[in-house]
Formats: sequence, structure tokens, C-alpha cells
Amino acid sequence: MGQKQVTGLEGRNVVGAGIRAALAAGDMVPGQRLIEQELSEAFGVTRSAAREALQDLAAEGLVELVPRRGARIRVVPVEEAIQITECRASLEGLCARRAAERATEAHHGRLLEIGAAMRAAVAGGELDTYSGLNRRLHDLVAEVGAQEVAKALLDRLNGQMVRYQFRLALRPGRPTRSLPQHLAIIDAIVAGDPDAAEAAAKAHLASVIEELGATPDQGR
Repeated sequence: MGQKQVTGLEGRNVVGAGIRAALAAGDMVPGQRLIEQELSEAFGVTRSAAREALQDLAAEGLVELVPRRGARIRVVPVEEAIQITECRASLEGLCARRAAERATEAHHGRLLEIGAAMRAAVAGGELDTYSGLNRRLHDLVAEVGAQEVAKALLDRLNGQMVRYQFRLALRPGRPTRSLPQHLAIIDAIVAGDPDAAEAAAKAHLASVIEELGATPDQGR
């Protein structure tokens, strides 16, 4: 007999977390079909749990349920991606401001460590590493800022945007342009300057919006 399959809410959560992780890693792509039986086997859950997880992800805007054709990773149109990023700019600016007000010496050390690693990754042309550090930095700023409502909203928005972020970080020349922006955020937080931290975070997201505007639209 095979291993017992996970069902109910636990099974739904397993599938949901697995799909989000696959999106973050680039292992799933926009437009990819999601088949209940395959998800059931991959994550060790019942088909009903896989089906319910897809419904949850559809409510979040990550998955599209197509009548008579099943489910697929939703393709986010560029204009929607830009609007999401505009919302992120305000929230990330708030988190950076709060982080500058709240950060401890230990936080400063972690931020500076990430900054140094980002410099090294760009210098070495390690784009995958830089992409991961990018996410770590944004997550840490939100964590240090401790603005829980803003953090929850960002988590949801980032779930929809991660596919675009992953591609942006891998575009030729993009890390060289974004590195100084990230370092400016770190420097302002370490300096305890809330105004500068908020401005740096918003300037970075403005650059992301500009880059998104040059993206060919794959939406319908």
C-alpha cells in the first residue's frame, strides 16, 4: 500500500504552498496547465484537496479556472502588473520607513550582509543568486518594519507578481541598475533615516514599473 494521502485543509495548504514555491523558483510558468491528478500525486494529497487548493488559488488571482479546460497558472497582463507594482510601492515605502525607525544593530548587520552578497552576485554575474537575495532583502525589510497589515498585503501582491520579478532580475543589465537602488534602501535603514528609506523604496519600485512597461504583454 502507498503512503496515505493528505486530505482536507491540510492537503489544500500543502498544494497551495507547493504551487507558490514553484512559482517563486520559476518551476511553474504563466499559462501552465494544472491537472488535479498530477498535483495529487506530486504533493501526496487527495484529488479533492488538490481541487480545493486550485479554487483557493483562483480566489487569490494566481490560478485561472477555465470552463471545460481545467486550471492553469494565470497570465498577468502587463498593465495589471504595473498597477500591482504601484500598490506595492506605497506598501514597501511604508515598510522601509518603519524599518528605519525600528531596526536594531542586529538587523543592520543582516541588511549589510545581504547588500554585500548582492554586490558579489552582480560582480560575478550570478543572476539566480541575485534574484534570491532580492527577495530576501524585500522580505527582511517587511519583517523589520513589523507593519503586519502591510506585510500581509504585500505577501498577496507578491504572489501574483513573482513571475514577473523572477524574469526581471534575470534580464541583461537589470541587476546592475537595481543594485544601487537596493543599496540605497539598506543605507537609509541603517542610517535610521525614515524619509530616505521610504523614498529609496519608492524609487526602486518606480524603476520596476518602468521595466515592466517595456515587457511584451502576454495577457489576453
